Formats: sequence, structure tokens, C-alpha cells
Amino acid sequence: MCHGGWCFEHVTRRLRDLGHTVHPLTLTGVSERSHLLHGTVNLDTHIQDVLALLEGENLHDTVLVGHSYGGMVITGAADRAPDRIDALVYLDAVVPADGDSCWSLVSEQERRWYLEVDETGCASRSLPFFDARATPHPIASVLQPLRLAGDPGQVRRRDYVYAAGWADQSPFTTIYQKLSAEPGWTTHALAGGHNLMRDTPEELTKILVDVAASR
Repeated sequence: MCHGGWCFEHVTRRLRDLGHTVHPLTLTGVSERSHLLHGTVNLDTHIQDVLALLEGENLHDTVLVGHSYGGMVITGAADRAPDRIDALVYLDAVVPADGDSCWSLVSEQERRWYLEVDETGCASRSLPFFDARATPHPIASVLQPLRLAGDPGQVRRRDYVYAAGWADQSPFTTIYQKLSAEPGWTTHALAGGHNLMRDTPEELTKILVDVAASR
């Protein structure tokens, strides 16, 4: 939420140096695409952002990485384009089932933040400690329930990367513990804060390379 594809710059550079093709994606209405923000930008819009990239670049055997709210987006994209997706990596992220919204999966504290809307009334404000480039995030995207037609486990591999270095209690601990005990999931814990792509880029790169190489 509120950030652009640039927040993955350290990991993107490392992966490209290793010969991988990487497409860091900024969602509609956010950051350098904030001029596209309007009241109807929702979760479906963000899923379509991914689908358009997959089709436009003719991508197959793709590893989708979703950070935080991005777990909603990659789950929906994999459901709608299963022939293009090889694996999903949830980076300290929500993991939705059919009918879930980001709103329904987060804590009351997170919901209070979502409701701190900007002057347009259609976007949640970026928080003071976010990157200076962060912008308000379309609130409809966190309110809209996700609709799935298939089994989220239909991809070859699903990984969950947990940030174990939150300054206070992580809101993702319960899901990390749950998925660690579930078949069909590979879980990891890294000693960084929520933005693992910045705090632990080397370790995250190794995980992503392993996911791609295991195909």
C-alpha cells in the first residue's frame, strides 16, 4: 500500500545481476501512478494491472511476489491467469481465501488507518514514517472482497516470508505459524522489519532465486 515498484529496487538489481527478468510493478493510483487515482480504483483494478503486464510482456512460468496488501493482488492474479503463474511468494502479506477482503483480514488498528482518508475521500493517507515517495492508497482496494474461481493452491509452489524483526508485535505472526504447519507451503523467517525487501535484500533474493530454480 502507498508504495511503488521502486521499493523493491535493491532486490530487483540483485536478481537482474543474476540473469533473472524482473518487473517491479506500481499499482494504479499509487506513487508515480497517483494521477490515475479515482473512486473506482479497487482490488480488481490492481489485479488487472498484473494481468495486463503478464499478457503485454507475454510472461509464463512467472513467480509473483506480493508484499503486505499485495498478497490480495497476487492471489487474484494467479486465479485468473493460472497458465502464466508458476509460484507465489507472500512477503509479510495477507493470504486471502475466496470472499476475504484486506479489511476483513487485518486488525482494528489497521482499519483505523484505512479510514484516515485524504481530501478526496477515496484514499487512505500514507503514514508519516513511510518513504517520502509514498502516496495515499485507494481505499476501495482494501474494502473489496476477493472472488476466486479456483483453488489458490493450484500453483506449483507457495512461499511465505515472515518479518521477524518488527519493533512491536507483528500482525502476521498468526498466519506465519498457521502456514508453517500446513502442507503445500514453504515458510521462511527473516530478521527484518515489515519492508524485508529493504531490510534484508540479500536473504530475500536467495529465497526468490531458490523458488525460481526449484521449477
